[in-house]
Amino acid sequence: MKKWTRWQDWVAVAAGLVAVVAGIMMTPGMGMSMTMMIVLGVLMIAAGVWSLAAPGLVSMEWILAAIGALLFISPWIGSYAGDAGPAWTSWICGAVCAAAGLWALVPAEKAHRASHGGPTAAHA
Repeated sequence: MKKWTRWQDWVAVAAGLVAVVAGIMMTPGMGMSMTMMIVLGVLMIAAGVWSLAAPGLVSMEWILAAIGALLFISPWIGSYAGDAGPAWTSWICGAVCAAAGLWALVPAEKAHRASHGGPTAAHA
C-alpha cells in the first residue's frame, strides 16, 4: 500500500482535528474536558499521520484504536459526561477513531507483509 492513501487513517486524522477544534471552541474554561479533548485529539492526529507515512506499522492502528477508546471514555473520566456538547463530541470522535483504527488493521497487515517479503520470509 502506498503512503498517504489509506482512507481510515485520514478519517482518524479528521476526527482528531474535530476533537481539537471542539475542545478549543466549545469548552473554554472547562478545565479537564478541554485538556482531555485537545491532548487526545492531538495524539489522534499524530498517530494518524504517522500511520499514513508508514502504512506497514500495524502497531499504529492499535494505538489509534486505543486513543479513540480513551477519547470515548474521557467524558466519564474527566467528569464532563453531563455537558452534552463536549461529551457527544468525545463519544463520536472517539468511536470514529477507534473504528477507523480497527478497520485499518487488515490493510496494515497486508502492507507489513508486502514490505517484509511475504509470509514465508525468514526473520533473523
